[in-house]
Amino acid sequence: MAWKTLDDIELAGKNVLVRVDLNVPVDNGAVTDTTRIERIAPTVQDILAKGGKPILLAHFGRPKGKPNPEMSLGQIRGTVEDVLGAPVVFAEDCIGAPAKLAVAALQEGQVLLLENTRFHPGETQNDGMFAASLAALGEAYVNDAFSAAHRAHASTEGLAHLLPAAAGRLMEAELKALEAALTQPDRPVVAVVGGAKVSTKLDLLGNLVRKVDVLVIGGGMANTFLAAKGIDVGKSLAEHDMADTATEIMKKAEEAACDILLPVDAVCATEFAENADSITVAADACPPDRMILDAGPETVAEINEAFEGAKTLIWNGPLGAFEIAPFDAATMATARKAAELTKADGLVSVAGGGDTVAALNQAGVADDFTYVSTAGGAFLEWMEGKTLPGVAALEQG
Repeated sequence: MAWKTLDDIELAGKNVLVRVDLNVPVDNGAVTDTTRIERIAPTVQDILAKGGKPILLAHFGRPKGKPNPEMSLGQIRGTVEDVLGAPVVFAEDCIGAPAKLAVAALQEGQVLLLENTRFHPGETQNDGMFAASLAALGEAYVNDAFSAAHRAHASTEGLAHLLPAAAGRLMEAELKALEAALTQPDRPVVAVVGGAKVSTKLDLLGNLVRKVDVLVIGGGMANTFLAAKGIDVGKSLAEHDMADTATEIMKKAEEAACDILLPVDAVCATEFAENADSITVAADACPPDRMILDAGPETVAEINEAFEGAKTLIWNGPLGAFEIAPFDAATMATARKAAELTKADGLVSVAGGGDTVAALNQAGVADDFTYVSTAGGAFLEWMEGKTLPGVAALEQG
């Protein structure tokens, strides 16, 4: 990768614009999950330690280019201060007089949090004048928001062309993990792709069959593939109109010498409900009045065997309806196996996506994977083989 890190640019005595992800959940004015703030702490603390003055740029919600008090970053200033362990000053705008005055008054050891960048239409439009107004506030630019790197916005892409630019510690860790998983992986590579619909992950599947040795397909997606093979999946969630597409993906996989691993047995129930009456049958024996809600134990054994033969694992999406018991069994069992192999045998395991993170947390193994991305859309687009504007801008800088 041809991008610079915090170790490659001079920060002492400089105002450093830092694009971060502070789009955290808030309930009645209180932040209910501080994970995203915690993840930017190493970057902010490193800038402070190097004598720089961090100026945080972030969006919050979707205000559509207009100020909205409910989406003001001012409401989380106190939490940001607590998590970062440094005094945080807030400016009521991210450009103009309020921002300039706040930058001028910023003392060494302090952090400046600027108001929501999306209060201005120029942010999402990647407007050159808006980007220049932001750039005027600093002497260096650090992008630590991989989660927003798939957006070509002023604060994620435009700024990188206007100031000396580098990746923050979180961005650096994310890019290194993804490079190790897909760009230059140790083989064999196994990918797990789950979720409800094939139609939402066509680009992902198309890219992975060319990049990995084994592709495990789970969740509702697996039902679509089973149906495409002529198997009756009963009342299961399946996109029957995607049969030709699923067949084409299987054909591409065969041509690329990628093994697709589909369920060989399944847990079926008459309703999607907690502790619903369920039976485990062969994947081609789902009763017509039931739906497949999880992979069965024989499938789990096959997946775990694939993991044991792998050196790299990429995971996006659950294997079943993991939110409710007993349909979480396959996801929990295979997640724990992956964690065990990561700790014991050095398996490189990289996972990402909202449901994936939730499932790994539920299994109690999120901290045992090599890297777990909270980036969502950016993680998915990277896995799809797409260029991320925020990353490409750093490479050119």
